[in-house]
Amino acid sequence: MKAFVSLYLILSIVVRFSFLIWNFADIDTNLFMLAKTFLTGSFFDLLTISFFAIPYLTYQLLIPRKFYGSVLDKFISYTAFSIGTFILFFSFFGEFTFWDEFQRRYNFIAVDYLIYTYEVVKNINESYPLPILITSMLALTSASIFLVSRLGYFKEVFQSTTTFKAKSLATLPWIALATISLLFITNNFADFSPNRYNNELAKSGIYSFFAAFRNNELPYNEFYKTIPEDKAYRLVKDNLSDSKTSLKYPDEDSIYRTIINSDSVHQAIKPNVIFICIESLSGSFLKEFGNEHNLTPNIDSLINKSLFFNNLYATGTRTVRGMEAITLSIPPTPGRSILKRKNNQGLFTIGTVFKQQGYQRNFFYGGDGYFDNMNTYFGGNGFNIIDRGRGFLLDNAITTTRINIEDRDVTFENAWGVCDADIYNKVLQLADQSYEKNKPFFDFVMTTSNHKPYTYPEGKIDISSGTGRNGAVKYTDYALGEFIRKAKEKPWFENTVFVVMSDHCASSAGRWELDVQNYQIPALIFNLPNYNPEKVNKLASQIDVFPTLFSLLHWDYDSNLFGKDILAMQPQDERAFIGNYRKLGYLKDHRVLVLDEEHNANLYYWNPADNSLNRALTDEKFEEQSISNYQVADDLYHNGKLKLKGN
Repeated sequence: MKAFVSLYLILSIVVRFSFLIWNFADIDTNLFMLAKTFLTGSFFDLLTISFFAIPYLTYQLLIPRKFYGSVLDKFISYTAFSIGTFILFFSFFGEFTFWDEFQRRYNFIAVDYLIYTYEVVKNINESYPLPILITSMLALTSASIFLVSRLGYFKEVFQSTTTFKAKSLATLPWIALATISLLFITNNFADFSPNRYNNELAKSGIYSFFAAFRNNELPYNEFYKTIPEDKAYRLVKDNLSDSKTSLKYPDEDSIYRTIINSDSVHQAIKPNVIFICIESLSGSFLKEFGNEHNLTPNIDSLINKSLFFNNLYATGTRTVRGMEAITLSIPPTPGRSILKRKNNQGLFTIGTVFKQQGYQRNFFYGGDGYFDNMNTYFGGNGFNIIDRGRGFLLDNAITTTRINIEDRDVTFENAWGVCDADIYNKVLQLADQSYEKNKPFFDFVMTTSNHKPYTYPEGKIDISSGTGRNGAVKYTDYALGEFIRKAKEKPWFENTVFVVMSDHCASSAGRWELDVQNYQIPALIFNLPNYNPEKVNKLASQIDVFPTLFSLLHWDYDSNLFGKDILAMQPQDERAFIGNYRKLGYLKDHRVLVLDEEHNANLYYWNPADNSLNRALTDEKFEEQSISNYQVADDLYHNGKLKLKGN
């Protein structure tokens, strides 16, 4: 036991100091703050060790003395130490790869990754030397066993003369620690600093993993600051009301309403709509936002021919959160995305509006849409599925058409799926078929190439495959440019609108509670009939893009969406929702209110010049407006009011 504890503490110290050096420029290095960071970290290390220790200490209490050193005793002791040691080294290597990707300790993303082992293991293998990592872990585990054995620790256990009473007294502190942890300590205990990096350093990777496993869904009313429910609904309904909108159930807790966008002059038009959701495309990659590396010449060119939103923010940090925001047009609810939860079928989505207008709805994904529950969500909400199926079947209760991307359609593939060019070719192929049938279509296309391991077909751009994010961004842009070029040759192009938007930024890491700048994403609407190119500087959210499109198409429709027409927004209407799985932010007038699961509501001034957050005095009206959106969104989901039948 002493050897295991020593090994854990050594590895923990190495990890903590490595991350300290890794992000030294962003960490609060005040001596008092550093001391608090490492002391808090040591406390979490002890809590983690307690959970490892209790099973073996319990075994030591129960085994009769006459079996000390027996074959069974040796087998159990060596096996327990080997498994525990391998877990430590696995976590040790895993923490470095996770930090490299997310700049955080293990969280709910790591929990999700346990489910989708095919994509994750393949991605790690393509991004890192997996055989070397596994060999190293096994070698280090073997070396640890050999060293501990040579130092006599096993012999000491097998020849122990310690009494039952002494063992009981030695076990009690560990049981007490584990009990205290389960009943009173949460991972948020480490969030003592306004500097996020200090908070992450203070955590333990293994403890954080199991904390995320316990708390991957957080009902808003239980964990977050609330206001009276009737007031929350009144504020949201007032915010959504305008001259074009009428609530269908004004006296109920509902936002279901009718929106009228047509008149005698502006009649509804119904072009095909192809929505391209680009993986991890931060605004900072574009020349429009100051990038000087010419990574996105095709998107930069499209900007000048489109309706471009240059002050728009993603709601979250993961693809499923972006999909949630886009399709449900809803602020982020705490915990995991609605895509990953139960009761996520038969919802009112943007697809519902397209169905009202007579469209065929298709979801395209270059990997297997089983990943992140995408097929269940999109299929269960009326979309046909076009993906790289590997045998994962849809729920029998879901009625949809599923089309497989066959081997003959694939020129390049990595862990996440086929390259962007291949998925675009499939889109073109099915668009041709829909055109022949004279059926308007709405395609939701999810790209994958701008994702680690950043591999793509060689020879397409001037950066070698697999060398880093810049190459992946440039290839993503190249593939989009080729798609638009080919689409222009099609007979259906003139009657097709293209919407391009990112799901989230490439990184959300930063020193603040929520790093505002790392939520800014590009969004544009291209080939819109009878509309001149324009750059729109209004502060808006990812949830607003499709309600804006519906307005531009002059559609009258029933709506259960939170999003608003960006072009019709007055200055007082501008706002954005940003968050991660725990913290929820409301951005307006350079102020950000951050809500967390400890019932806190912290107001900051945001300085775009240096992306800093500075504490501001409480503003009750601002706070209530912020809370109302999140409280109502969560209530709609948990009480079935997002369901079509609930309307």
